[in-house]
Parts: sequence; structure tokens; C-alpha cells
Amino acid sequence: MTTSSKKSPGAETKAAPAKAAKAPAKTAAKSAKATEKAAKPAGNSAFSKPLQPSKELAEIVGSEPLPRTEVVSKVWEYIKKHKLQNEANKREILADDKLKPIFGKDKATMFEMNKFLAQHLK
Repeated sequence: MTTSSKKSPGAETKAAPAKAAKAPAKTAAKSAKATEKAAKPAGNSAFSKPLQPSKELAEIVGSEPLPRTEVVSKVWEYIKKHKLQNEANKREILADDKLKPIFGKDKATMFEMNKFLAQHLK
């Protein structure tokens, strides 16, 4: 019985260093991928391309061409400033007179909002 108890602690200590040796290699591979992503030039995304808002959307975000991300930010600023989020369900936006022509209905979820905004950007 004593021989079997001597083998199991020795087997565990040999396996642990093997696992520890693999971990730094994985970390190095992940950091190399992160470096490749960081090296790509930013700003070539379709989201950063300035788009012209429609007349209806221009009443909220202005008439200057803006990147899609800025349009979404400005619409959220407008929603929060005018307290248009449903208090019971924060994901729901209650359209006022300026948002109704954009949404095409009285309410929209925050997920639908981006779909409706895309229809008003060229």
C-alpha cells in the first residue's frame, strides 16, 4: 500500500510542470495576435465613414455628415435629454414628434433603433 501512495504524488508533480510550460506559449500567441490587430490602421471601418442624415434625422443630429457611431450617440443624447426611455422597460424608446418620422411608429426597442437610423443615412 505504501508503494502506490508514493507513485501518485510523484505523478502529479511531473504533470504540473508540463502544463505550466504550455501556458506561456499560449499567452505569447495571444499577445502576437493582439499586436497584429493593433497594427491595423483604425478609421477604415464603415462605421467611421461620414454619412448624410435625412431631413428628419437632421432635426436631431444636425445636417452635417457624421459617422454612424456619432449619429447613434447624438440620438441617445436626445433620448436621454427628453426622457424618452420607457421607465418600466429601459430597452424601449417612446417616440416623440421628431422620432416618429424616423421610427415610423410610436415605440421602438433600442435594437430596432439602429435599423431605423440606417434608413435615414446615405
